[in-house]
Amino acid sequence: AVVRSPEAAAGSPTCVCAYMSSSAAVEERRRLCRETKPMVCYHVDGLPAKRGGEELYRALRTAVADGNAVLRESLTIPPRDARSWRVPAGWIWRIVCTEGPQVADMNVWNARDSRERFYSSKTRQIHATHLTTGDRLWSNMPFLRPLATITEDTIAYGFDEDGAGVHDVIGSRCDPYTNFLLSGLTANTCCHSNLTRQALRDGLGETDVHDVLNVFMCTGFTRDTHQYFSKPSPVVPGDYLELLAETD
Repeated sequence: AVVRSPEAAAGSPTCVCAYMSSSAAVEERRRLCRETKPMVCYHVDGLPAKRGGEELYRALRTAVADGNAVLRESLTIPPRDARSWRVPAGWIWRIVCTEGPQVADMNVWNARDSRERFYSSKTRQIHATHLTTGDRLWSNMPFLRPLATITEDTIAYGFDEDGAGVHDVIGSRCDPYTNFLLSGLTANTCCHSNLTRQALRDGLGETDVHDVLNVFMCTGFTRDTHQYFSKPSPVVPGDYLELLAETD
């Protein structure tokens, strides 16, 4: 605001700056935040194109059924345990529910350099809290490239009225440390423990275990307290999640 002082000469106004009070400024900033519509931070249409194009990925969805893929290896993961397998770039792997309902926590490493691994939080930022067909599993920085792409998701759950989805990248993995903090009890069949045992068998260590893709897990955040929750998985025997290895 500009006011003229009685003592000021003509044409020489005295300037007085009027500022909003600190509380008014705070309220204005809060109002701006609440009234502004959400802005998506990462636009997937700006990502590098998939190698081979979308037509290739559509064809991969039915490659097994069409007889265009040959089974090279099959293994069963025992309850409360973990297994690992190597997938060359260009091959697909399928996680199948054989005795349902079951869920699985999955880690992914570059087979040639275990320093490069699945980066769940960046994958979540780029795609969504829950993954499905067409989404890519991105690696950690400084690599930051697709390790794999989901080619088929037979559940295709979407999001329900509670905001829950399937195949989440928000829940990390259950672990003995949090369990002990909350209950005082010791448990060694948590997902983190299972993954660690297999990592050790593969010559890796506990610190190589990272946040997971929760395959078949149905989760979300409560609308009132915004806390992580889980629901019974909708998976049934025969459902599967299939992925294309983008790197070895």
